[in-house]
Amino acid sequence: MGAAMNESEPNDDPFAAHGGFLADDAEMDVGGPRDLAVDDGSASEGPSYWSLSRTPLTSLLFAMPLVLAYEGGVLLLGRGSPRNGADVWLRQFLDALGFGAYFLLPTLTVIGLLAWHHIEHDEWRFSPAVLAGMALECLVWAAALIGVARLQERLWPLAAAVAVDEGVLARLVAFCGAGLYEEVLFRLLLLPVLAWSFERLGFSTVPAACWAVVTSSLLFSAAHYVGPLGDSFAIYSFTFRFLAGLFFALLFSIRGFGVAAGTHAVYDILVGLL
Repeated sequence: MGAAMNESEPNDDPFAAHGGFLADDAEMDVGGPRDLAVDDGSASEGPSYWSLSRTPLTSLLFAMPLVLAYEGGVLLLGRGSPRNGADVWLRQFLDALGFGAYFLLPTLTVIGLLAWHHIEHDEWRFSPAVLAGMALECLVWAAALIGVARLQERLWPLAAAVAVDEGVLARLVAFCGAGLYEEVLFRLLLLPVLAWSFERLGFSTVPAACWAVVTSSLLFSAAHYVGPLGDSFAIYSFTFRFLAGLFFALLFSIRGFGVAAGTHAVYDILVGLL
């Protein structure tokens, strides 16, 4: 996610290649930048679906509909409409640094993923078939998370929370914003910073990564109860959101930012609108 990575020791970095803890074993090409290529699937050799779908460039292209839907929806509904908390906190941080331009945050998100792709020396190529496969994969992972929620309900029965009465468009925009900016904040930015911090405290690579996953998931869950629009704290919902944080952190680490953000948005949409 945009945090500092130790390029001198790539085998020890839990965030080495393609947007996650698990790096590919293949040697990366360190040549100069190349033209963007569209993979039509006709080539017999090339990156597999699993590797190409994890690259920052593919993640960016896959997440662009979330960027456009959320930012466009906020403009359509009015900037005074409720915004995603992670979006608000990131913008407040930029404002504190003296950067208050409205479109700076999505612009930095795009630039950050492009810069990350360049640093990783991945090929500048993408495949429409891979993007379609990622959409289907997100549906599968979202269904799995819904299964986790249903299992918790069965093992820990509790009265359902009362849904907030908002328009369908406003809720859809909010779900896109949660999938995008909560993953930017808690996985793309916070997770690598926490892993680096735990390593500086003396933890080896794998324990540092594990503690980073747990800590970021706790913070992710706790963030839902902060601010005037936050929920009232309940151990039941806190527990599930912690489990969801673990789920998204592992998805980010293994499958990359695009799949994590897409799964998050799809889960929210399925649960919130259906």
